[in-house]
Amino acid sequence: MKQLSKDPINLIVSGVGGQGNVMVSLVVGNALVSEGYFITVGETYGASQRGGSVMSHVKISARKQYSPLIPEGQADIILGMEPVETLRMLKQFGNSRVITIVNPRPIHAIDITGGGGGYPDMEQLLSWIKDLSAKTYVVAATEEAQNMGNPILANMILIGALVQSALLPIEESSIEKVIKQMFPKDVVVNTKALKKGMELAGHQAG
Repeated sequence: MKQLSKDPINLIVSGVGGQGNVMVSLVVGNALVSEGYFITVGETYGASQRGGSVMSHVKISARKQYSPLIPEGQADIILGMEPVETLRMLKQFGNSRVITIVNPRPIHAIDITGGGGGYPDMEQLLSWIKDLSAKTYVVAATEEAQNMGNPILANMILIGALVQSALLPIEESSIEKVIKQMFPKDVVVNTKALKKGMELAGHQAG
């Protein structure tokens, strides 16, 4: 077991209903449990069935089980599956040291489309995200997943970016074991997506 940079480490997985937040938190959580860490996962849902906000709180500890919800301003890592939701989480849970991984693929959530407002300019949106983060990894997960023939692989690409960033004490081999357990019929393609995410994040190291 590796020593944590702080205990607990607070991870937020943010997105829009239907993107797979729960799957991401389960894969990451199961991998960390296999390495001996205490993991607490809490899910919060907006209008998730209609494309509303969905957020997973993941606490990682080497010492004990913590309560599930992360206090405002206390996130260490935000894994954003959708850029507007990523910005929203940064404003609520961010701080001067937070590290952000964001998929720059817009989804018009219910509170944007229903309210009649337009979607922000992507360049400006990413600029705001970078301004609110100590470091930002922009990982075009949906685009790469489409190139691989299946948009749902974006989730595994983002997990790969998280592994490569070394923000969590998580090994590639542990994720691969979870892939075999959770997706026995799709091991090859999910492993390929994992490695693609690691490659994309590796290009942004430093």
